[in-house]
Amino acid sequence: MSAVMVKGWCPGALRPMQSGDGLVVRVRPFGGRLDAAQVSGLAHLAERHGNGLIDVTSRANLQIRGVSDSSHRLLLDGLAQLALLDPDADTESRRNILVTPFWRAGDETQALAAELEEALENSTLALPSKFGFAVDDGSSRVLAGDPADVRIERDRAGGLLVRADGAKLGRSVARGEAVTTALALANWFVTSGGVRGGRGRMAAHLAAGAELSEALRGEAEPMPVMAAARPGLYPQGALIGIAFGQMPHATLNQFAGCGHALRMTPWRMVLSEDKRTMPSAAGLITEAYDPALRVIACSGAPRCREAHADTRALAAALAPNIGAAARLHVSGCAKGCAHSGAAAITLVATGAGFDLVRGGSTRDEPILRGLSRDDIVGNPTILLGGH
Repeated sequence: MSAVMVKGWCPGALRPMQSGDGLVVRVRPFGGRLDAAQVSGLAHLAERHGNGLIDVTSRANLQIRGVSDSSHRLLLDGLAQLALLDPDADTESRRNILVTPFWRAGDETQALAAELEEALENSTLALPSKFGFAVDDGSSRVLAGDPADVRIERDRAGGLLVRADGAKLGRSVARGEAVTTALALANWFVTSGGVRGGRGRMAAHLAAGAELSEALRGEAEPMPVMAAARPGLYPQGALIGIAFGQMPHATLNQFAGCGHALRMTPWRMVLSEDKRTMPSAAGLITEAYDPALRVIACSGAPRCREAHADTRALAAALAPNIGAAARLHVSGCAKGCAHSGAAAITLVATGAGFDLVRGGSTRDEPILRGLSRDDIVGNPTILLGGH
């Protein structure tokens, strides 16, 4: 029998989560990258041991859906053969690292990520399951808006710094100090009371009044934030969106057939390494301003047992009505798994219909309750305050 994830934890490969369509098995690529053989192997495993659907998550991971208790063991064997499995569930849980996809061969990004992965494997830190790290060491920051508690970045002069999420400034470090300082900061978080009931985030801990030790404070200002990445061609390859963060195994196999490695992102996009043309396949977003980029939707019913509605069909219907600068989040329940933060418009499915929140998250007070799908699709201006 597989160990099924307790609610409130993040799933993994060794500790999957039960959903409406079976077990969800999360695969965390090392260094945020999958070579072509791993891409092909994952497509095959998803077809053989799951229901063929693969999620691209906001934590730059892949999830194989529809896995049964009996096929889970076989799936783990396949992941081990692809060198995509951690030695144990605790190590897997700690290895929660975002890596900038815009690194270049010969820079320090992949080496820093590998060193951090090794240090976390050898660590005994009892970190919350959502606690994470970011290696965002390019000439501009691309992960600043994505969830991470300890960040390795560049300062304005190009040197490395380590920064606690929620702190404006970071501590300048030499190359050999970056990972040890990052772990020292995570250790401080734990020993200073940042973990409560198995949960806790760095920014909230600092906002509540926790003060960094003198050894971990810094005066280094990080590099500017890059404009939001959009689908298109970059020096590193083709950045491609995955509609609603889910694709069939055949689409992943198509990526493998190109012979290019994939770099994962937390934006429900993948970067096909060194690819010089945009692909063409159903469910892929290749235009920089495609309306589908404005909407976020969780798996929804019937794929998720917690969901009260089919979120993706509604999100697809509403996408063309959302302004270019706005963001719509359609959640199947109040947990907000697909997007924990605020959005211009949030629809939360309940047993009595959809609740509407403006400028907030699934946890905020709605301004309208019990809307039906027909109410919303028939009069989408209601989302923006129209009648």
